[in-house]
Amino acid sequence: MSTLSVRLPDSLHERIKKLSKKDKISLNQFIASAVTEKITALETEAYLQERARKGDKKRYMKVLSKVRD
Repeated sequence: MSTLSVRLPDSLHERIKKLSKKDKISLNQFIASAVTEKITALETEAYLQERARKGDKKRYMKVLSKVRD
């Protein structure tokens, strides 16, 4: 495990402390969870964009035309 020193505005630090206390987790756990959530969102977006690039609208429309009204 690595140690990381991060500078935060006092107001943000206070908000994080309050929220982590409310969730009954440590400040470190809260921040690690927030970073994990952000990374997951960014990686999901990149994955979906890559899948979209591989898409074929003609094939999609052909499949869609088989669905009953």
